[in-house]
Amino acid sequence: MAWYAYCIGEKQAFPELARHRKPIPLESVLGVSGNQVFLYPASDLAIVVSEHNPAETLNQKAGVDHARVIADCFKHSTVLPFRFGTVFQDDESLRKSIRSNQRQFQGNLERLHGKTEMHLKIHVDACCKEQMDAMGKFEKHLSAKHSISEGVGKEYLSSLRESATRQRERQTRARAVSFQMHRMFNPLDEEVSCRMTESGRMLLDIAHLIDRKCVERYHNKYLTTSAMMRECQMQLSGPWPPYHFVHRLTRGVHVPSQVPAVSVPTSEPRTQQAVREMEPVLAAV
Repeated sequence: MAWYAYCIGEKQAFPELARHRKPIPLESVLGVSGNQVFLYPASDLAIVVSEHNPAETLNQKAGVDHARVIADCFKHSTVLPFRFGTVFQDDESLRKSIRSNQRQFQGNLERLHGKTEMHLKIHVDACCKEQMDAMGKFEKHLSAKHSISEGVGKEYLSSLRESATRQRERQTRARAVSFQMHRMFNPLDEEVSCRMTESGRMLLDIAHLIDRKCVERYHNKYLTTSAMMRECQMQLSGPWPPYHFVHRLTRGVHVPSQVPAVSVPTSEPRTQQAVREMEPVLAAV
């Protein structure tokens, strides 16, 4: 029988496992395809799984169900989420994978115990979409002419230099905002990424690791910060399970299943976008 895996939790957080060595149902929790979710004991760990048919296709709803089960478990325990779509072919492959990485999993649970992730999205510098559109039209015009006179060439190079200057300014602004967020929120740890949106704005994705008992204080700081920085559009979600920080801690861990486990994917296909839709659910944890 194949097992679909959601996350690894602390066995002590589920008292019902104390008297059992075999998987037991996690009451009132259904997972992917509406299957019953089980707690699978493994030494001091509790592996959260459900029965799975490997021939079954995992769709967008499965991604939402995956995130919802992790959120439910996060109410009771520190968790190490598995990558969406992780399937173990049988009991032996599950036990072998956990046993070979058990020390690292337990160490990661200890490091993340009592902690949660808050997620900030910040749009920086509502910049120059008109200029970018004008630049695109200008380049199309040059392509149509098939030749560049000396004057047009200078104008083209000047436009490139202006575009590069604006890009550096946006990057400098993004770094400054990131530093300012770190100083204001003072997280235990952070993960920051930055990308350009279609509208020409810089989007900062900031994940902050904080103590769970400090969530209310973090919300208050967010309200103060967003009022002070009105030139930036800010969005907050959380508390989340510490997805970004599990990814950092488990680099190099090998789990021989259908999909590498206990990490967060770097890309977001449609199923991963479905997981992102769970932000309101996770925020209620």
